[in-house]
Amino acid sequence: MKIGKILNNNVVVIYQGETEKIVMGCGIAFKKKVGDSIDENNIDKVFALENKDTNTKLQQLLKDIPMEYVEVSEKIIEYARTKAERNLNDFIYITLLDHMHMAIIRQKEGICVKNIMLWDIKKFYREEFQIGLKALDMIEEAFDVRLPEDEAGFIALHIVNAQMDDNYNGIQEIGEVTKLIHQIVNIVKYHFQMKFDEESVYYHRFVTHLKFFALRLFQKNNYEGQQDEDLLALVKTKYQSAYECTLKITSYIASSYSYTVSEEEQLYLTIHIEKAIRQNR
Repeated sequence: MKIGKILNNNVVVIYQGETEKIVMGCGIAFKKKVGDSIDENNIDKVFALENKDTNTKLQQLLKDIPMEYVEVSEKIIEYARTKAERNLNDFIYITLLDHMHMAIIRQKEGICVKNIMLWDIKKFYREEFQIGLKALDMIEEAFDVRLPEDEAGFIALHIVNAQMDDNYNGIQEIGEVTKLIHQIVNIVKYHFQMKFDEESVYYHRFVTHLKFFALRLFQKNNYEGQQDEDLLALVKTKYQSAYECTLKITSYIASSYSYTVSEEEQLYLTIHIEKAIRQNR
């Protein structure tokens, strides 16, 4: 395994065929030059990212950020993958590492950045926020620095962002997603003249469904599934009020976002609404 590029004493780039890999290890490049071999026993981590642009940006970041930050960032990412049970875009290796590094620097300098979306994050991205809180524990254990709750919210947003595909425009667009979730929840509240039990598991599932529904909307990806006309007809009859509420939502979305909600989406939206509001009856 020969060195193709040296980023610092702890990070090198190697080439295996057409694959470019980032290899990390304490002192792995010490007194080494390009073309020298490295001892595979000294390797701690290998990044083989599929996206070339992501790979290049990560290399640039690793030049200046100490190895211990990378190790903690990776622990957080692996924990997030396990808890969320979803794939995360490789770009999170860059966004989370960079954010965590700067957040710790700011905290040490006494600079506090308020997260204006914190309330919404706690409400609509509960799972990711809990991961963010766990990340604060990991960071404190490694660096003896306790970041504020606002940072758990920022970390949650990075995780939400990483759950999306490459066409997603990042955290700024999450604000639009959250706004749409707000609007849909309000339509349901007014339609049924009720307040949700926000601790209910059905409400949580409803909001989770809305989150990914909204993301598909902004990505212009309609739900792809087999149309079950018999089931839709049954749901329309059995959950008539919930279906009428769904029609209000689809009308709002059509006029506000120029997006046509498919019948499959209407079906699942109706079912989630019915289950969520049933707890309040």
